[in-house]
Amino acid sequence: MSDEKCRETLLKEKKCYENCSGRKVDKLKELKQGLPIREIISLWFVAVCNSLSVSSLFPFLYFMIRDFHIAKREEDIGYYAGFVGSSFMIG
Repeated sequence: MSDEKCRETLLKEKKCYENCSGRKVDKLKELKQGLPIREIISLWFVAVCNSLSVSSLFPFLYFMIRDFHIAKREEDIGYYAGFVGSSFMIG
């Protein structure tokens, strides 16, 4: 048997079992057409939740640093607020 003929038979033969996870994935791929709207909405929801937490942190950072008396001078409040904001983003 030639090498090319052997490859064709290997690609055509596909043994599938009824409850095989690979078969279930193939069936799901055949059913889905168009844009994956559910996945896009899920990603959008995660992005909105992340941006809400970031946008609610920064308005209060100045007052939090000032009221906790972390900075000795008022000019250093921005320096420490930058540390808190960047550690929040890294975390």
